[in-house]
Amino acid sequence: MAFRGPAFWGLINPEWSLCNKGRRQSPVNLEPQRLLFDPNLRILHIDKHRISGTITNTGHSVIFTADNETSSAYGTPQIPVNLTGGPLSYRYRFHEIHVHYGLHDQFGSEHSVEGYTFPAEARHIQIFGYNSQLYANFSDALYRAQGIVGVAILLQLGDLSNPELRMLTDQLERIRYGGDEAPVRRISVRDLLPDTEHYMTYEGSTTAPACYETVTWIVMNKPIYITKQQLHALRRLMQGGPDHPKAPLGNNFRPPQPLLHRPVRTNIDFRNKLEKGGKICATMYKDVHYKGRRGWVMWGKKENIQ
Repeated sequence: MAFRGPAFWGLINPEWSLCNKGRRQSPVNLEPQRLLFDPNLRILHIDKHRISGTITNTGHSVIFTADNETSSAYGTPQIPVNLTGGPLSYRYRFHEIHVHYGLHDQFGSEHSVEGYTFPAEARHIQIFGYNSQLYANFSDALYRAQGIVGVAILLQLGDLSNPELRMLTDQLERIRYGGDEAPVRRISVRDLLPDTEHYMTYEGSTTAPACYETVTWIVMNKPIYITKQQLHALRRLMQGGPDHPKAPLGNNFRPPQPLLHRPVRTNIDFRNKLEKGGKICATMYKDVHYKGRRGWVMWGKKENIQ
């Protein structure tokens, strides 16, 4: 039996012991009945200006990394993009975007809701930033307290793609093999966010070794859209080089980890809104965003729709 995959990370390398022994690991299963409404949570803010960077097939994942603000690939200084607000007490500087997906629609999820892994969540992106008020760079912040913020955005199949996501997937043919990279110019990180101010948040870890427990996770409440053509292009990527391509890239995800006693807060107010006369508003449970394989799953309520 080969010792590989997430279940063995803590055994392969002693420096990865948190992957097996940690108490604040990610991703997790988000249970609507356990969400805690926090009226003090603010709107997440990401700077709107565009930046340039490089998209890379690492052989394990697809990652877009921002150019350093002092060494842009296009020869001009680049103003960093900051993430503030939400549950964050500090200013975080955008560093990179990870693309996760399964080779089949039913696989690939990381964060799940009430035990369901959705076709919608079999593909998602993660936006990472580091605490630039306390630490000098991403590598330094990665293993330090309150070092990293991760914003998880689900990708759902649709006829029209998110325009900023399309800027990334347009380069996939140039990064077909492991180690390939291509420049991406003038992308808006903020415009990758879905059209919602609602999210869930908890304290967790990176979802790859060494599983450092330094990440404030923000899971957005709506998806953005990806087309079948874009998903097919992702699934054509290979792990190795052109001479030894190995297996297709994909299935680059970690299964849910125990939540234990961690609180999961949200700015979604589930309290019943009453009409005049004390009747419950008929639309209070109609805010449906994700479809599971066995029915619709809503934040706060689950029901089957024929």
